[in-house]
Amino acid sequence: MKRSLARVKLGVVMTTLPRLQISPNQRFLVTESGQSFFWLGDTAWELFHRLTKEEAKLYFAKRQEQRFTLIQAVVLAEFDGLNTPNAYGEKPLIDNNPLQLNEKYFAYIDELLQLAAEHNLYVGLLPTWGDKITPNWGAGPVIFDEGKARAYGKLLAKRWQNQSNIVWIIGGDRPARKNENDWTPIWRAMAEGILDIDAKALLTYHPQGGISSTSVYLHQEPWLHINMMQSGHGGGHDVPGWEWIERDYNLTPTKPTLDAEPNYEDHPVNPWPTYDSRNGYFNDYDVRKQMYRTVFAGGCGVTYGHQSVWQFASEKKPYINYAKMDWLTAIDRPGANQVRHLRNLIEAYPHVSRIPDQSMIISNSEQRDAHLRATRDSEGSYALVYLPKPLPVTVWLEPLASNVQAFWFDTCSGEKTSIGTFENKGEVTFTPPGYRPDWVLILESYG
Repeated sequence: MKRSLARVKLGVVMTTLPRLQISPNQRFLVTESGQSFFWLGDTAWELFHRLTKEEAKLYFAKRQEQRFTLIQAVVLAEFDGLNTPNAYGEKPLIDNNPLQLNEKYFAYIDELLQLAAEHNLYVGLLPTWGDKITPNWGAGPVIFDEGKARAYGKLLAKRWQNQSNIVWIIGGDRPARKNENDWTPIWRAMAEGILDIDAKALLTYHPQGGISSTSVYLHQEPWLHINMMQSGHGGGHDVPGWEWIERDYNLTPTKPTLDAEPNYEDHPVNPWPTYDSRNGYFNDYDVRKQMYRTVFAGGCGVTYGHQSVWQFASEKKPYINYAKMDWLTAIDRPGANQVRHLRNLIEAYPHVSRIPDQSMIISNSEQRDAHLRATRDSEGSYALVYLPKPLPVTVWLEPLASNVQAFWFDTCSGEKTSIGTFENKGEVTFTPPGYRPDWVLILESYG
């Protein structure tokens, strides 16, 4: 578990979280003291742009209670973030020049970054949404070239190099390259500007949804420390994000990887290009399926999202993309309260030595909705198998180090129920209880 420390800045007591870095095996994140860190994120893209400080306090307190570890938010926001002021009437830039920061706007971000630290939360900080660089869609305008991107990166890094709870997320829902267009040099310049000032900074990239993970175009970039994808909301209920995580996991050089935007809870299913109400909305079950399977496939963490929370929908702003409720209601939805069980499960066992191992599953479905994923300790002290449906599963027990104590783990409640003990030999079939749609089979070595 991470610890908060206090430091004094200009007479004010500041909360400092230990900085994050890549684990020695290059698969996971750890603190600078070597403690494992599980990325359990929440998409709060419009946090700095739309919330008051009191609203942000409420939001952080709720996410801390729900055991989130990181919040993803954007400095230059998506919804006309350059020309529409924040909750206090402040725009981020003077004359939309990224080299002339509005001190009042950025001082407010200073406050919220510190407030997040006080709630034991890291911030996945996007310097800008992608429409300020990539003019594919969005309000824009494009304000960056390579020179301005590098200088802007330096400005932000100078400002926040001592703010230890930051992971930098370049990108902003855009591909690095598309057809004949290549924006990689601009994104690279921004990343290198940050690293020029803060060599210990940790950087990743938020790509467009679908198969365009960072690994497709950016894996070899030396500034990219973590591969990131968003399996997104347009591919139906069972987008095979686990396959993309597996692809990234096997790349050289080795880098951590995660799905930072799977199905949002209460997001309409594939509303593009035309919304069809018959498709319905993603629910907590959809959320759990995608999160557990990508983590078990080798992800260093995963991000939850809610359709009303990322935009902070309220009576003050129009609801975007068919959001069903205000954000104050949405922060307490079932999926948001269930993700803590995934974190608790992962942190209950050796984390940095965890590996994916599909060889343990003897019987697996070719149907995406029933696809199983297995992960285990490389030393064989435990194994976890995610079952998206309450169907029997046959498991090969010999990768376990010794005889096995088996349990069912309820993904909705976090309850752990004993099944019995077994020799770590051959194959055993387990049948889950039927009162939940999905389960985790826990296998612990003992003796």
